[in-house]
Amino acid sequence: MDAFYIIATASLFAISCSILGAFLILRKMAMVGDAISHAVLPGIVIAFLFTGSRDSITMIIGAGILGVFTTFLIEFFHRRARLQADAAIGVTFTWLFALGVIMVSLFAGQIDIDQDCVLYGEIAYVPLDLWISESGINFGPRALYVASGILIINLIFLFIGYKQLYITTFDPQYAATIGVGVTLWNYLLMGSVSMTTVAAFESVGAILIVALMVVPSACAYLLTQRLEQMILLGVLISIFISVVGYYLAAMIDGSIAGGIVTVSGCLFLMILLTQVLKKRGAKTTVSSPENLG
Repeated sequence: MDAFYIIATASLFAISCSILGAFLILRKMAMVGDAISHAVLPGIVIAFLFTGSRDSITMIIGAGILGVFTTFLIEFFHRRARLQADAAIGVTFTWLFALGVIMVSLFAGQIDIDQDCVLYGEIAYVPLDLWISESGINFGPRALYVASGILIINLIFLFIGYKQLYITTFDPQYAATIGVGVTLWNYLLMGSVSMTTVAAFESVGAILIVALMVVPSACAYLLTQRLEQMILLGVLISIFISVVGYYLAAMIDGSIAGGIVTVSGCLFLMILLTQVLKKRGAKTTVSSPENLG
């Protein structure tokens, strides 16, 4: 049953990440998830200083506020300071992460947390953090409910805003001329990324979330040029790497997160190699003597 809980949690979070990751890749902002996962450290420290509690909800709220603030800074630097998107991301997350490290060092005597406990969750611990009612009823792992809730919210967001996200991703100038709020939908997308990242990193770890936000959608991007198919393929790839990655880790008695990321990386390389060979084969066929006549 533990294996089911771990695979289910990883798959649910991976599906959420792949849905959002498709838009991030097309907007050339794939590393926003990485920026948020590091930049939330000051928010966690501030939340503890105000409440004196290490409760998960408190930490998530503090991290969530910083996550939204991170997306605001990235957009501000990108649009107002006219920095490239990757430069805006780099400046924002390194500055906020460094600020968080300093805050942890300054208040180390008051705060029983460190950078590792904040940033590197362990998905293997998912079956141990159970939701047990006051009457003693065991409802299963908390992370499974969090992952399910996040996925439902992201699916609703995709269903309601698919047209707006599509237009603002591929042709923001046209979207602006027909009255679609480009900035508004960009912030809504970044807010969803922030929510998903913050909710997931405590349970499955920041490194795994960054990989899930990028690699499945990157694999799908190599296989299709249609957004609907890209999202669907990303979802299927997410489930595949979650299942295979878990059993790879179990087979070698290694890190589950490491197994999932390794499988995703190998799958990406396989797809990339296949596409390169396919294109070379097509060029050879077109340029052969039989086809020139």
